[in-house]
Amino acid sequence: MDGSRARPSLRGWGGVAGMAVLCALALAFALLLPCTQKAPDAPLRAGQKAATGTQARAGGCTDAAAHRQTLPPSGADGPTIEAIKARTGAKRKLVVGVDQNSYHWGYRNPNTEGAQLEGFDIDLAHRIAQDILGDPDAVQFKAIPTSQRIPAIQDGRVDMVVRTMTITCERLRQVAFSAPYFKTGQQVLAPKSSTVTGYNTSLAHKRVCTAAGSTAHAKLDADRKAGRLPASTDISATVPNQLDCLVRLQLGEVDAVVTDGALAASQAAQDPTVELKGEAFTEEYYGVAMKEDADDLVRRVNRVLVDYSAHGWQTSYDRWLSATLGTDASAAKPPAPQYLRSS
Repeated sequence: MDGSRARPSLRGWGGVAGMAVLCALALAFALLLPCTQKAPDAPLRAGQKAATGTQARAGGCTDAAAHRQTLPPSGADGPTIEAIKARTGAKRKLVVGVDQNSYHWGYRNPNTEGAQLEGFDIDLAHRIAQDILGDPDAVQFKAIPTSQRIPAIQDGRVDMVVRTMTITCERLRQVAFSAPYFKTGQQVLAPKSSTVTGYNTSLAHKRVCTAAGSTAHAKLDADRKAGRLPASTDISATVPNQLDCLVRLQLGEVDAVVTDGALAASQAAQDPTVELKGEAFTEEYYGVAMKEDADDLVRRVNRVLVDYSAHGWQTSYDRWLSATLGTDASAAKPPAPQYLRSS
């Protein structure tokens, strides 16, 4: 691949590089943008938080089953939800950490008034706000990079993160997750002319880009140490946001990108000179992330997801993702959740 030539611009964006600059500037401030559900309630019991929340999530976890480490649904208000509802005036909003440059997931559409945030994750955030505050637009969106998702939750900068965030055991030791709302897997993205054929020996002597703090980077690092990835594969290129990897690929600074297949498909739709290489080589589930001890909020989001799975999920998929992932959504819809038992 000739690293001296920049690849063609993205369609409809005025160039990915330009979009990346816009995104970097926008990270400095929160974004304000201008669904009631019913599902089985599981009322909170006195003393139940420690038994079914943090302690249960901390142990007995395997990544293959991490998406099952969540609490049963409930519509009951607890201290976290009460604090959100107690906000007054313009601050009476659900604060949600999102992406703003993942095409059709959480992205700023330059063709709308005010370049509004749109996408599959954004739809879900609006639905949660509708349930908690009675208004789908009662959301304050904060754009955060991949590496800041967990710190933003722990520091209280956001109430939750809805940002293509994979549920893993390591993350469950730091934050709480809802039931899964999307199923995906890691995949390789490279120029159509590339000799890379997938996640295999064709990555030898190739420069691979991943987002810092992503499951993709953790997987590559572990596999190279274990000998499942060629030792000559250069995985040193990490970026704050996933779209930056596509920019570096276009500039010839890296040879391939590894990210969730759902995101990779959207990037391939943005740039017709790149394509997915090989099949997905992991199985992962996206969840809504919240503070570790916010049991009432986790339960509430899980109640929202019960109804959203039946009424809303497919509509959002058809609108945002069917063009890139196909009209059959069965492979992307997660299995029915298996909740932690109450003690």
